[in-house]
Amino acid sequence: MKLILHARRLAPALLALTLAAAGLARAETGVTDTAISIGQSAVFSGPVAATGNNYRRGIELYFEQVNKAGGLFGRKLQLTALDDGYDPKRTAENTKALVEQNKVFALIGYVATANLIAAMPIAEEAKVPLFAPLVGTTSIRLKHNRYLFHVRASYKAELARITQQLAVVGNDKVAVVYQDSVFGKSNLDTLLELIKAEKLQVVKTLPMAITAQSAADIAAQLKQASPNVIIMIMAGTMSEVLIRDVRGAGLGTPLYTISVGLADAKASAARLNGALRGVITASIVPSPALERYGIVKEYRKAVGASAGEGDNYTVLEGYIAAKVFSEGLRRAGRNLTRENFIAALEGVGTLDVGDFRVEYGPGNHNGSSFVELEMYTAAGSLIR
Repeated sequence: MKLILHARRLAPALLALTLAAAGLARAETGVTDTAISIGQSAVFSGPVAATGNNYRRGIELYFEQVNKAGGLFGRKLQLTALDDGYDPKRTAENTKALVEQNKVFALIGYVATANLIAAMPIAEEAKVPLFAPLVGTTSIRLKHNRYLFHVRASYKAELARITQQLAVVGNDKVAVVYQDSVFGKSNLDTLLELIKAEKLQVVKTLPMAITAQSAADIAAQLKQASPNVIIMIMAGTMSEVLIRDVRGAGLGTPLYTISVGLADAKASAARLNGALRGVITASIVPSPALERYGIVKEYRKAVGASAGEGDNYTVLEGYIAAKVFSEGLRRAGRNLTRENFIAALEGVGTLDVGDFRVEYGPGNHNGSSFVELEMYTAAGSLIR
């Protein structure tokens, strides 16, 4: 009788232990024995579509490699990508859907400043890692965010490289044409601080609509201001419009752009009929033609015969971002959770993914500091 009573008393305790063990074994959201679910909201339509599509292609390219090799600890990487059309409201809606309905493990590859800002509070509240946005806006990096990890260098680093070169060569009368958006205005502020630090002179600042089909009026104002250099803070087809109309107005003034200025330079070059020649851009990844970089050699092998992708900087950037992300997953181990993924990334210190380095730590999620200046040829290739 006592044995029966003891057994009855033990039963609830055994049940509690069993339930606790089941809870501990429960997989993280977005993780099964065979797959890891990852979400992306980016611009796949409209005037900046090439940027989003190329970035996604690079991410997919690396994920395909991982999956062909059997995945990570037997788990395939599954990307769900939603188009936000460059609209921050749609970005927020997509992010909520990815987190609450698709139940993704992490988010990757967001594009544009305002769109990232729309997604950040949703990801942070849900404690979902938000990895490698194609955004370099300095203001976003000033306050540390536990769930946000950058790979690319900041726009401040790009603009600093430009202003430093201008100071060296003596191009001290600067005009700035900036995208009339959160992205453009925020980075204009950054640029003005850098110009002041280098003791350069601003002779004109002009906003430009992202949907602009003509920049003739802007070109006329620039001509009147007589700068000896023009810096463009913009992305997408508007860059092409400005270059066309500035050169069409007879202005041979040197033009500088940041890394997101032209998403498909060769297509732009074909439409610009030689006007792209001499435009200088900041690049935040190595040239896709330089196989002396291990990551470029690996990337070109992965691209193979895919037309056009081999020379695309944004596809390469997506490939690098996906490789760094996957390395974080690998280091987090078989028992993957969002928290041990974050801890794994913060523990890497300096990570070399093929002669391209990123740095992470508990208070540093800023990634790479790689910035170089290159010049476009008439055909849209880049030279140094």
